[in-house]
Amino acid sequence: MRFTSLVIELIRARPRLIVWIAVLLQALMWLFVALVFYRSPPGNLATLLAFGREYQVGTDLGPPLPVWLADIAYRAAGGHMLGVYVLAQLCEIATFIALYHLSRAVVGSQQAVLAVLLTMTVLAFSSPTLDFGPLVLARPLWALLLLHSWQIIGQRRGNAWFAWSIEAGLLLLTTPAAIFLLLLIVVFAVSTAGGRRTLRGLDPLFALIVVAVLALPYAVWLVRAETLTMPALPQVAELNARALHAAWLFGGLVLGAAAIPALTFLNTGLFDGKGEEPPIIYRPTVEPLARNFVYFFALAPPLGAVLISGLLGLDSVVGGAGVVLVMPGLAVVVAAGDLIAMRRTRMLRMVWAAAIIAPAAGVVLAVLFLPWTGANEIATSMPARAISDFFDESFARRTNHRLRAVAGETQLASLIALHSGRPHLFIDAVPARTPWMDQAKFSETGGVVVWRASDTAGTPPPDILKRFPGIVPEVPRAFEWLVTGRQQLLRIGWAIVRPKGT
Repeated sequence: MRFTSLVIELIRARPRLIVWIAVLLQALMWLFVALVFYRSPPGNLATLLAFGREYQVGTDLGPPLPVWLADIAYRAAGGHMLGVYVLAQLCEIATFIALYHLSRAVVGSQQAVLAVLLTMTVLAFSSPTLDFGPLVLARPLWALLLLHSWQIIGQRRGNAWFAWSIEAGLLLLTTPAAIFLLLLIVVFAVSTAGGRRTLRGLDPLFALIVVAVLALPYAVWLVRAETLTMPALPQVAELNARALHAAWLFGGLVLGAAAIPALTFLNTGLFDGKGEEPPIIYRPTVEPLARNFVYFFALAPPLGAVLISGLLGLDSVVGGAGVVLVMPGLAVVVAAGDLIAMRRTRMLRMVWAAAIIAPAAGVVLAVLFLPWTGANEIATSMPARAISDFFDESFARRTNHRLRAVAGETQLASLIALHSGRPHLFIDAVPARTPWMDQAKFSETGGVVVWRASDTAGTPPPDILKRFPGIVPEVPRAFEWLVTGRQQLLRIGWAIVRPKGT
């Protein structure tokens, strides 16, 4: 009897089960890494949570929805980062499940599994997902928008308009790149006969009204904040540098998705074994409109995002790599044909598993071994809970008041703001960033000012001493890293601003 891999048989018989198993295992892997090796939030997540507790309609971090959801998840978990990490992984799960349903509508359930498995190897869907924010929340919303856009344009399902309008409105409340992404959908709809047919009726008008109602509060805030300014276009002399920058951004996207062409190459006929009859994954014939839909949204978002980012000189791709690289895996499957032969399945499984596990292994190795090299510090190795507890308790003992605000170095102040008491974050260097707190209010309520100590006396940096001229520095407090290695202890200088009337 001819032997067929169990995984191949499961893809044929239970494709949805394979997708759920793969997606959940990846989510559990990253939750394990976060809970075991992260003692403080990654990236700017602590600052995001400090802004989230204020429930502002808009901030310089962007639209409010990611900020609000992060705070809700943090509170729901009892003031533990687990809630935010779970929320981030739920976004990734929703992204892949939406992609599976879209792929199933285009290439059938069996090849849809291959599209999801290929997309999971993109580096953008690995460790950055723990740093919850606009780039993470936009992924499931964009995947759902693509799914319902195809249902409207390709399957002519009018009942999908309501879901489409809700998702479009939420995307506008998530990332500034939403306008660019929605314009791509409009361009495809207008440029195809099937798309133009869907625009004839009242459903698009009702959808536009729902989108406007959802986005109206943030739009009003943008107008009042006077932040709606046209970005400056580069001068002619700068075009060469901007073009080179765009090329670097595009190279980064290609490198991040390198596992997709690698797995595709390994599955070519060059690696056929002698006398081996590879198993076949079937699909129904893909209609031309579906093929154009997949190719357009696989190519237009990354190319358009790179072009915009290069012209404006942005440091990263507009919308984030996890948004613009949702469709290339499905595009490769569509281009592969109606019959996909799975050659050397054991080797393909090993390469795929390595692509999934390698980013997590890299994070773990960096946390454990990078401190022994004396290189840059690992931000996630800061003892966030110990830092916040110490300064909250110290302020309470000295003043007999609950800590209500914290200022100084933004990274350290944001960690202290994670305490169960949730003191306000005051970015004293740029007070406009925190409109809920100013210098006068901080002096009235009192608080703690923190900075990185450069000596044993805890002398404040000149800029902090200029903004808080009356502070008396305390003895610096030293904290141990998760892995100290050759690094010095984390020494934090601090001073107390006593509340007025004490």
